[in-house]
Amino acid sequence: MRSVGTVLALVVLATMVATFARRWRIPAPSLLVVAGLAVALLPGTPSIEISPEVIGLVVLPPLLYASAEELSWRELRLVWKPVGVLAVGLVLASAAAVGAVASLVTPLSWPMALVLGAVLASTDPVAVTALGRRLALPPKVQVLVQGESLFNDATSLVLFRVAVGVAVASAAANWQAAAGEFALLAGGGSLVGAALAWVVTLIRKRTEDPVLETVTALVTPYAAYVLAETAHTSGVTSVVVAGVILGGRGDRLTTAPIRLQLHAVYGTLVFLLESVVFSLIGLALPAQVRSLTAGDEAWPFYALAIAVTLVVVRLLWLAPLSAVVQRRGGVGRMNWQVPMVLTWAGTRGVVPLAAALSIPVVADDGTPLTQRPLVLVLTTSVVVVTLVVQGFTLAPVVRRSGIALEPEHTEREETVARSRLAGAGLRRLEEVADLEAVPEVVLDRLRRGLVARLEAAHDRLADTNGDGQESADHVYRQLRRDLIAVEAGELQRLYDDHGISDTTRRKLQRSLDLEEARLTGA
Repeated sequence: MRSVGTVLALVVLATMVATFARRWRIPAPSLLVVAGLAVALLPGTPSIEISPEVIGLVVLPPLLYASAEELSWRELRLVWKPVGVLAVGLVLASAAAVGAVASLVTPLSWPMALVLGAVLASTDPVAVTALGRRLALPPKVQVLVQGESLFNDATSLVLFRVAVGVAVASAAANWQAAAGEFALLAGGGSLVGAALAWVVTLIRKRTEDPVLETVTALVTPYAAYVLAETAHTSGVTSVVVAGVILGGRGDRLTTAPIRLQLHAVYGTLVFLLESVVFSLIGLALPAQVRSLTAGDEAWPFYALAIAVTLVVVRLLWLAPLSAVVQRRGGVGRMNWQVPMVLTWAGTRGVVPLAAALSIPVVADDGTPLTQRPLVLVLTTSVVVVTLVVQGFTLAPVVRRSGIALEPEHTEREETVARSRLAGAGLRRLEEVADLEAVPEVVLDRLRRGLVARLEAAHDRLADTNGDGQESADHVYRQLRRDLIAVEAGELQRLYDDHGISDTTRRKLQRSLDLEEARLTGA
C-alpha cells in the first residue's frame, strides 16, 4: 500500500462495513472479510500486499493486549489445565494432521506441507475475541476459548521455526533443540511481559495525568512486544501476559475519569485496527491467487480439505477432553454441546497470516521457494473460510447448543449485584452517621441517592408490574433522558446568547453526557 489515498480509502471502507455489521447484529470480522474480497474483485482495484512487519509490529500488539485484558484471571485459574492441553497438544495434533493432508492432496513437498501445518495449527486470538464478543457464553467456556487462542502462540511459533528451518536449509528437524526453544519462547516471553507489567503498575500508580496515563496504556503492548522480540523470545506471549496482569489490576491503578477515557481510546483503536485488518485479509486473496502457477488451479479444493481437517481434528481432540473434564466435575451425562461450540469457535485469522507472510522467499542455497505462493494462498483461503463459514454460523450454533446464558440471567445477576452494592453503601452511611458529625442535609442527600438505586434494582428484578405495565425504573430512565435533552438544549441556548463561556458549556455538557451514559448502562 504505497498510496496514502489507498490507506485512507481502506480505513473508510472498513469503518463503514463494521458500523453496518454492528447495526445488523452480524459478525463484523466475517462481513469485513467478505467486503474486502468483493472490493478486491472489482475492476481497477489496486493490488494489496500485506507487510508482515506492519501486521506483527503495528496491528497485533494492541489487539492482543485488548483481548488479554478482557480475560478473567479468576476463571483462567479454573481452566488452566485444559487450556494448557489445547495450547500444546492440540496445536501439535493440528499441525501434524494438516501437514499430512497437505502432502497427500496438494503439490506441496512434505517440508512445505509441515510449514503450512505449523502456520494453521493455532487458533487466532484476535478473531476469536472479535467473534466471541457478542456471544453469551458461560464464563468458563469463554475463558477456555480465549485462553487457548492467547497462549498457543509459543507452540505454533516453535513448530513454524523448525518447519521453516527444514524447508529452507534442508536440515533434519532437531526436536531436542525445539523443546529448549519452546521453553525460551514461552518462559522468556512470560518473564518479559510480567516484568513490564510490574514497571507499568509502578508508573500508573504514581500519576493521575489523563494524557500520560493514556500514552502509557497505548505504549505498553508495543513495548512488551519489542522488548520480547529483542530478547529473542515470544512477543505475542509477552503482550498477552502483560495484558492479563494489568487487566486484572486496572480498577486499582487509576481513577474513574481516567478509566473512562482509556476505555474510550482503546475501544476506538481496537475498532479501527480490527476493521482494517479483517478487510485486508479479503483484499489480499485475489492478488495472491494471481501469483499461482497453472498447476495450482485446484487450490480451492486444497483449502477446503485443510479447513475440514482442522475442524475434524479439533472435534476429535475436544470431545474426549470435555468428557474427562465433565466427569471430574461430577457431571453424570456427557454434554456434547460444549465440545461442538468449542470446535466451531476455533477460527484462524491475523496471526497465521502474519506467520505465512514471514516465510523466506529463497532457501539458504539461493534457490527460490517456488511453493511459497501456494502456502500463502492456502493460508489466506483457510482463514477466509473459517472467518466466513464459522463466523456467520457461530451464533446460531451457540443458540442451538443451549449453553448460552439467557439475557434474563445476565440482567438478573447484574441487578442483584447493584442491589448488594447499594445496600453496602447504605450500611456504611449509617455507620458514618453514628460515628462522625456529618450535617444531616448531607446524610439525607446521600441516603436518598442510595435508596433510589436500591429501589431501582428491586424494580428491575420485578421487571414489570402485575398488570403488565412498564417498570418504574424503565419509565424513570426514559423520562430522565428526555429531561437531559431539554437541559442540553437550554445549555446550547445559553451559549448562543453569550450567557456562558465555551469552557463552562463544555464542562456542563460533559456532566450531562456522563449522566446519560450512566442511564444507558443501567
